[in-house]
Amino acid sequence: MTIRGVLFDFSGTLFRFEPVLDELVGDDGDALAGEAQAEVMRRMTAPVGGPGGLPERLRDEWERRDLDPPLHRDLYLAVLRGSGVGNPEYLYEQLLSAEAWRPFPDTEAALTAVAAAGLPIAVVSNIAWDIRPVFKHAGVAEQVNEFVLSYAEGAVKPDPRLFEIACHRIGIVPGEVLMIGDSAEADGAAAELGCAVTLVEPGPADQRPRALLDALAEYGIR
Repeated sequence: MTIRGVLFDFSGTLFRFEPVLDELVGDDGDALAGEAQAEVMRRMTAPVGGPGGLPERLRDEWERRDLDPPLHRDLYLAVLRGSGVGNPEYLYEQLLSAEAWRPFPDTEAALTAVAAAGLPIAVVSNIAWDIRPVFKHAGVAEQVNEFVLSYAEGAVKPDPRLFEIACHRIGIVPGEVLMIGDSAEADGAAAELGCAVTLVEPGPADQRPRALLDALAEYGIR
């Protein structure tokens, strides 16, 4: 299969949300730490599925969270409150901040390798805010040709429309496009259009030194 364009997922693939948690507190005002912190972060970053802690009036809205920015805020603040967080705005505001997103060790190298090979790049993300500042902050915005973001397009992965839009905007047919993501459900759906799909683990950055580079190397992109 000849690859002439590459799509990347954002969260868990190119960048990882790593906020400062020093001031995160529980309902009682005491600092949250250890397993309590880990569970809060899991609920904040899960790519698919619904979290616990949502009031009944909001449960039917969960699947629409990445289409509607105000709804996204309401839902995540509710999730955090339901998870026992006493100051949910503290964490949510970091979610929207470029400084709280850390690139994986090989993000810059991977994007540079694709761009140097003359292949167009699109970032395809289920997201409720503009992530371009994250790429600018990390110094990799120049390598990305297109950003296809759910809230701006009116569709969320695994809806194939997002991948169709991305392929169209970079001008490459799906059968010549590689999609790299971290979710078999959300990102794997690109295969329905004929894209090649490679998945990486969304774990801690220091445990994933070159997953993106290895994924590209499988297709001769170095």
